[in-house]
Amino acid sequence: AGCGVAATATAVARGGSGATTVAATGHLASLAGLRVFATGGLGGVHRQARDSWDESADLNTLAVTPMTVVCSGVKSILDVGATLERLETLNVGVLGYATNRFPGFYLTDSGFPVFWSAQDAAAVADIMKVRDTLRIPSALVVANPLPESEQLDPDVHDHVLEEGLRLASARNITGKDVTPFLLD
Repeated sequence: AGCGVAATATAVARGGSGATTVAATGHLASLAGLRVFATGGLGGVHRQARDSWDESADLNTLAVTPMTVVCSGVKSILDVGATLERLETLNVGVLGYATNRFPGFYLTDSGFPVFWSAQDAAAVADIMKVRDTLRIPSALVVANPLPESEQLDPDVHDHVLEEGLRLASARNITGKDVTPFLLD
């Protein structure tokens, strides 16, 4: 699992090293003056969040970090619809890159639309300039889907995900332990 913003100072003070979450990467990139970074998939609102309140810190960091994050959507193990709703609530911009469908990490299409898209890097750069001019304090998520020929077979994906969720429940794996379990 990656090191989040809250744990970064402790890890550095103790001489630790390792991967960072999207939240920590965005924070550190911003400190370094970087304006854009790419990642695989964002964290978001977890399934069953109504009961667990489990939500990735990525969302809060995106809400307060004026950064452009290029990704292939949110991790498909999450509640994609609730994550998109939460991003809207937090004033995080979501832009499809040459698509009007929000990608699902391993899948080209998560089943949800995006309301804004850009057809090329120049269009994204124009939007970034306007965001700077307007001093938008939150991130812009540029959702760049996998080509359809490179996505996982959607039926296999759904079957494996359902089986993983069933096993997690049977083993009483909850909270922050669910994501690494499902990704394994």
